[in-house]
Amino acid sequence: MKSLPLPLRLAAGLAATAVERARELPTQIAGLPVTVVSQALQATMRVQQHVTELAIKGDEALAALRPVEEAPEWATFDEDVDNYDLSRPAFDRVTDDDIDDEPAAEQADVEVPDDPAAADPWEQEEQAITAAVSPPASIPNYDELSLPQLRARLRAFSVADLEEALAYERASENRPSFVGMLTRRIATVRDQT
Repeated sequence: MKSLPLPLRLAAGLAATAVERARELPTQIAGLPVTVVSQALQATMRVQQHVTELAIKGDEALAALRPVEEAPEWATFDEDVDNYDLSRPAFDRVTDDDIDDEPAAEQADVEVPDDPAAADPWEQEEQAITAAVSPPASIPNYDELSLPQLRARLRAFSVADLEEALAYERASENRPSFVGMLTRRIATVRDQT
């Protein structure tokens, strides 16, 4: 038997495919909204990813053009606020607004010494301890570093360096945020080794 011409065979195959697709159409129509919504969400997520990538590249490009602030002006930490420093004696925190115009005899319940540290035994002990402990040699300018500045440098130090810094912090300032950060870093470094 001689085969039919190619255009006729193609037309018959196209017709058979159309009939098969027409029979499958009712089942595909039910899933069509879900497919369309899914594809739309995927496209939206791709656009969001591209926008985020562009923003990150823009931040990196702009960061090279402007200097980074050491501490933003809006960032205020407890250590920066002198009016509420409870480690100092109460008479050291007195402001001009606290003093009224009453005679000195009525206000004279508390004597203010010339050197408040000399009258406070806790202050004397703290000064003695601080004088006996020197800052960690592995962390230059440790006393001048803010918490974020110290955090940025911690990955470069060994457990011994971190323990030295922790001992110095506890003996000198004993700031809870610094002590906590150093303690957690020591535990992390120990877990990694």
